[in-house]
Amino acid sequence: MQVPDTLRYTSDHEWARADGGRVRVGITDYAQDALGDVVFVGLPEVGTAVEAGAVLGEVESTKSVSEIYSPLAGTVVAVNSALGDAPEQLNADPYGEGWMVEIEPADPAAFEGLLDAAGYRELTAE
Repeated sequence: MQVPDTLRYTSDHEWARADGGRVRVGITDYAQDALGDVVFVGLPEVGTAVEAGAVLGEVESTKSVSEIYSPLAGTVVAVNSALGDAPEQLNADPYGEGWMVEIEPADPAAFEGLLDAAGYRELTAE
């Protein structure tokens, strides 16, 4: 299981990467493995206001449908529309081409409150 040290994580298995005032969000390698083959991704529209911990979208796999939660409060400023035609990118490259949305955080300091890689590894080891 990959857990890049450069990212932050949620206990709901989302990852977050800060980049120039925006935060890119996706699901972790652990989450995509647990889901199985992803066949559909439902994402919010650009401009959608999101709250930390609130539903951000959903992922449908051959096993189940799972909700994705926002790691931070803010506004969705970009959506990975390529996932509409290639949802399997969540399985193939969860930390790269499988990113889901970018959020402009309401409070940029909230990013530091997310789990670091060591904390996420500990969470998933339980």
